[in-house]
Amino acid sequence: MSQLTRRRTGLVFAVVLVIGAAAFAGWFGWSWTRASADADNYVETREEVLRVGEQGIANLTTMDHRAVDEGLNRWLSSSTGALRDSLVQGMDESRKQIAEGKTVTVGKVVDAAVTELEVASGIARVIAAVEITVTPDGGRPVVKRNRFEAGLDRTEAGWRLSSLRAVVVGES
Repeated sequence: MSQLTRRRTGLVFAVVLVIGAAAFAGWFGWSWTRASADADNYVETREEVLRVGEQGIANLTTMDHRAVDEGLNRWLSSSTGALRDSLVQGMDESRKQIAEGKTVTVGKVVDAAVTELEVASGIARVIAAVEITVTPDGGRPVVKRNRFEAGLDRTEAGWRLSSLRAVVVGES
């Protein structure tokens, strides 16, 4: 092999190596940018789920016997799926119990966390510690502390509560 042939072979090898390195760098940069955008989207979605979950739990633990329809509408606008269906089905009974109870309840989420988030399937789960202040008509307020677990589903209108259950302290 002549020296000229070796130089050409070396030059071809160097060009192939540079093209390969450039292709790898381009692919790596594109992947990194895409992963960064996906991570940002996940964080934004997680924050939205937490905000909606907290508000939904507060809405479903708040009711004023003097403004029942407003409260029931707030319950419905915060819910979807089986939870909303259950609320609609029990609407008349709820209205009757609230009127008879003559209390004002105000739910305040004091701490909450997202425990599950599946962006692709549009489901999430939030746990929350809630202080519920119950004030009987003409009586003194009493604060109750509860924990709740809420399931959320992504709908065309955004995230909504699809389930809500009280969690007993010490329950696994």
